[in-house]
Amino acid sequence: MPPIKRRYLPSLGAFATFEVAAKHLSFTLAAKELNVTQGAVSQQIRLLERALDVALFIRKHNVLELTPEGVSLFGAVTEGLDTISAGVALLSQDEGPQTVTISATDGAAQFWLQPLIDSFRAKHPDVGFVVFASDEDDNLRNYAEVDIAMLCGNDRCEVGEVLHFLFPETAQPVCTLDFLARFGPFGDADSLNRVNLLHLHDRHWTADAIGWQPLGWPEWFRAQGLDWNRAPSTLSTNKVGLLMRATLAGEGVMLGWHHMVQGLIRTGDLVFAHPAPITAGRGNFLNCKQKSLSRPYVAGFVEHVLDAVRAQMDLSARQAG
Repeated sequence: MPPIKRRYLPSLGAFATFEVAAKHLSFTLAAKELNVTQGAVSQQIRLLERALDVALFIRKHNVLELTPEGVSLFGAVTEGLDTISAGVALLSQDEGPQTVTISATDGAAQFWLQPLIDSFRAKHPDVGFVVFASDEDDNLRNYAEVDIAMLCGNDRCEVGEVLHFLFPETAQPVCTLDFLARFGPFGDADSLNRVNLLHLHDRHWTADAIGWQPLGWPEWFRAQGLDWNRAPSTLSTNKVGLLMRATLAGEGVMLGWHHMVQGLIRTGDLVFAHPAPITAGRGNFLNCKQKSLSRPYVAGFVEHVLDAVRAQMDLSARQAG
């Protein structure tokens, strides 16, 4: 079958709407990203299907799936829009600020990502950053403007993306040196049951937002062959930042994720309260859009992050040795 002549093709806007809807498999999320109504997205898709005389989606109750024709068109449209974006970028590469857009969870953005942004900008002050941080919207990674997404869980990579493994998710009890001196040492795991344990609330992530649960005291004590006695705590919160602030104020012991507390451990603001870490069997990844990596400052920041991860791994290996 000969290709359709360009003048008979539907509008570029219709293809762009289809690409976003196919990426999310949701007209509602597509409407949110495009800042239009759900009805407008649905109508655009219907008009596109009518113009092409083919069904692109299988519509089920609250679920969308791509038809084989939809899958084929999604790949072609994504490649075409990426080519157009790259061409436009070449025309305007010397205009406007250089910006890197990243998505991550709240805690990772504040305690792991921000120090890396600061150290990168110390060498590249002309580069700006947009950070989307949320523990409630895992779809931020799919937004068109996001160049890099920090992911936790199983590795997820789509066409046009590059995935870098960063580190396993590992957590360990931490507190201030003063708290340890006053209430420790905690020679056995059960001794932690006798002090104020600050903990992340079960509602930190809702079940329909991000598909995993954080490591908590129940899992840590279970790994030590014990039960957490769930004594009253001065703070249980769904925000890692509030938990970290209370720990730094010397209120108690928190289960600190290694990648978030390693800087505070280096400076002595926090110490490990007990030598036993716990791992969740899942990892943290850096997911990078291929088209974004063609921009030198995006690629440079990714390499900056990977260099920092390698340096931390080398330091940990020397300390273990």
